[in-house]
Amino acid sequence: MLKEKLLELRQQALSNIDSADELKALQEAHVRFLGKKGPITEILKGMGKLSKEERPDVGKLANEVRQLIAARIEEKKTDLEARLLDLKLESEKLDVTLPGRKTVPGSHHLLASIIREVEDLFIGLGFSIEEGPEVEQDYYNFEALNLPKDHPARDMQDSFYITDDILMRTHTSPVQARTLEKHKGVGPVKIICPGKVYRRDNDDATHSHQFMQIEGLYVDHKVRLSDLKGILTVFAKHMFGADREIRLRPSFFPFTEPSVEMDISCFRCGGHGCNVCKGTGWIEILGAGMVHPNVLRMSGFDPSEYTGFAFGMGPERIAMLKYGIEDIRHFYTDDIRFLKQFYRA
Repeated sequence: MLKEKLLELRQQALSNIDSADELKALQEAHVRFLGKKGPITEILKGMGKLSKEERPDVGKLANEVRQLIAARIEEKKTDLEARLLDLKLESEKLDVTLPGRKTVPGSHHLLASIIREVEDLFIGLGFSIEEGPEVEQDYYNFEALNLPKDHPARDMQDSFYITDDILMRTHTSPVQARTLEKHKGVGPVKIICPGKVYRRDNDDATHSHQFMQIEGLYVDHKVRLSDLKGILTVFAKHMFGADREIRLRPSFFPFTEPSVEMDISCFRCGGHGCNVCKGTGWIEILGAGMVHPNVLRMSGFDPSEYTGFAFGMGPERIAMLKYGIEDIRHFYTDDIRFLKQFYRA
């Protein structure tokens, strides 16, 4: 009786498979005959009830029928998939006589180009590039830079605090402190630190709550202010033209002493006065100074043996001056009409 039933199931299954004209019908046939609740599975589960003489023959036939049905389903599936693909290709013919779509190559963001240009210049001057975390400890962001807790100079940088001791870094100067600490009081240290910084500020044409910064640091025996002036002169001539002149004005930064602001002669009017330089003939570019002895001391350097200078600049300001951009927000709105103007910058 079981042998006859298996032969009958085989015939029914093969007939169903051959007549299937879509994958859904084929799947239904698979479930119907080979599924967990299918007749062949039920027969195999009931093998224990057969006599010892019947069991081998029925088991062998059941396995043969199951394997035959599975193989035929796989063949039919391959055939149906091939037919579906042919139909799809037939309906999606391409007109190869039409011109292809032009691929527009990408380019670096203007700020990325400015940063790379500055990096290339200072690498050529013997500096290396150092990076650090944007989520920073209060110690490295302030205290290691001669700004102890409750120091009034902290008000210059209104910050985004995460906890009492963790904040979004307000400048890349913490990278300088970390690098000095890593050198354990042994120079030279000659680095630039590019990266993103954050300050709680109202966004307008010249201010942003996040912006880029590039800082530089050189610490060694007998580093002088004249060395700083020489480096900054090379930078100004490289970025704004060989005929640029610089001037240094006294200023204040908690982590440098003495501190200076650097101006360059206006590259638009040559120093005669225009709307770019507001009639003064000079444009403020960056801040700098000699590394404060307290900063050296807190990082493990002996101020009686080592001196150094540091400087900091904003790539956005450089780009705005160099290319006549009137609003800092253009850099961060991803407007393709703005960005494509600087494709070859």
